[in-house]
Amino acid sequence: MTDSDFMHAALALAREAQSEGEVPVGAVVVKDGVVIATGRNAPISAKDPSAHAEIVALRAAAKALGNYRLEGCELFVTLEPCAMCAGAMLHSRLQRVVYGAGDPKTGAAGSVLNLFSQPELNHQTRVQGNVLAEECGALLQRFFRGKRETSKASASALREDALRTPDARFKDLTDYPWQPHYLSDLPSLAGLRLHYLDEAGSANPTLTYLCLHGPASWSYGFREQIPVWLQAGHRVLAPDLIGFGKSDKPKKEEFHRLDWHRDVLSEFVRRLDLRQIVLVTTPWSALLDLRATAAERYLRIELMAAAQFLAGAGDDAPYPDRGHRAALRAFAADSPVAMRYSQA
Repeated sequence: MTDSDFMHAALALAREAQSEGEVPVGAVVVKDGVVIATGRNAPISAKDPSAHAEIVALRAAAKALGNYRLEGCELFVTLEPCAMCAGAMLHSRLQRVVYGAGDPKTGAAGSVLNLFSQPELNHQTRVQGNVLAEECGALLQRFFRGKRETSKASASALREDALRTPDARFKDLTDYPWQPHYLSDLPSLAGLRLHYLDEAGSANPTLTYLCLHGPASWSYGFREQIPVWLQAGHRVLAPDLIGFGKSDKPKKEEFHRLDWHRDVLSEFVRRLDLRQIVLVTTPWSALLDLRATAAERYLRIELMAAAQFLAGAGDDAPYPDRGHRAALRAFAADSPVAMRYSQA
């Protein structure tokens, strides 16, 4: 069998990985012209960050030979190995590594760095790339293109029980130049789309200002403070709670519970891995008590007077009709929801 034959076998494994939702990478280990072990990507299904196709194949080969040293063996993989896998290959004393497509982001066999070319190492493994590179690369490109399209479709989809304010309503807002960001795949969101601002005043901000609006406002209410924090070099995030601003708006008032909003925001903080947080909040949004969910991420709270968020120009932009105002009604002073939480 030729190198192309073995790479075709690795490609078949890559397609199996893809069918299970994994990044399509496959690998085979060959000794004396015979495949003795196979592997395919499985970090997601195995819940194991080391379960790359190459590592899976190396483990299987070592078990088959009864020796962690795989002298005289060759490994064929559809994607250039990363640093982790390259290190494992060197430790296993492989004779040769053959890969298909290069990896310009994490490739450790020449694309980003070349761990195999270090003369100081006590073992030298020969490397050959670009075997069936076009076919291997095309499989990966189709996979990631599909992921992007799915993500885009998910972000643009609207649940039947919710409304979304038309973009035209925000067209002429003054002093609100920042680009919108959206998340819809947080577990608590269940497909609802959350809007937030995310701006940085320097390349390496030390503080992150997390701004939570009140029950009659949205991220637009921070338009005067945001430039001040950015000028000081900080990062500023201002999410619109679901039902407010540019976020999706469930139609029923009973949907809006503070404990649910707290869950969403806690997942938001963890997803973006926010740390060194200065929590800027109103007396109302302080009820969310976010620090109770991850106190180690927060430095302090800055409480803003509710008067700073009285209705003004632009505050009505997200709410073109009664249907969009369920959250406002839910948290009105005389609503059952507001009364329940004011007593808590």
